[in-house]
Amino acid sequence: MSKQQRAERTRQTLILAAAEVFDADGFAPSSLTTISTRAGVSNGALHFHFVSKNALAEAVGDHAMASLRQIARPREAGQGRSLQLLVDTTHALAFRLGDDVILRAGFGLSSDATWKGATDLRQYWVDWVGDVLTGAAAEGALAEGVAVEDAKAVIAATTVGFEAMGRSQPRWFSRQMFGKFWGLLLPRLARADALGSLKPDGSPGLVAALPL
Repeated sequence: MSKQQRAERTRQTLILAAAEVFDADGFAPSSLTTISTRAGVSNGALHFHFVSKNALAEAVGDHAMASLRQIARPREAGQGRSLQLLVDTTHALAFRLGDDVILRAGFGLSSDATWKGATDLRQYWVDWVGDVLTGAAAEGALAEGVAVEDAKAVIAATTVGFEAMGRSQPRWFSRQMFGKFWGLLLPRLARADALGSLKPDGSPGLVAALPL
């Protein structure tokens, strides 16, 4: 392994260790010593890669945002079935939040008042939900009287609430929990003649890919 490869492996190890510590303790109480110990490297090695705890948190946030963008990709105009895309993406996000501590830590940092970083995963998620609902409205898929902004507020707040609850009770990240949520919401959100084709538990391909 080359020196450059070893350096990159150490950097990734530090980012993972920082995510684990931030996820467990929050930003302010976390110390660089705790992070370096968890990573199995010296404080000197940590400071070689990251000049401060804030810089390390920025790296965690950047990695988390990259993961979120892979899950909640920008909607393509005219692709159709926006409501099913919304359902499927919430299921995929829930699974990844339960499985990916860096993504989970990124969401936690976004709501941590003691961290002043530029990466805001929660705002990206809110904006993405709004964009997909705008697409659903353009498709005529929303029920009469449903306003995009109202639906965005309900869905974004609820899914972020699931993320917060799942930190202590992983069952909140399960497909059953999100399926129940969509089972309750879709009859109010979707146009009646579109409701029969929507799958609150996720599309068949998604169901096969995700565990219960």
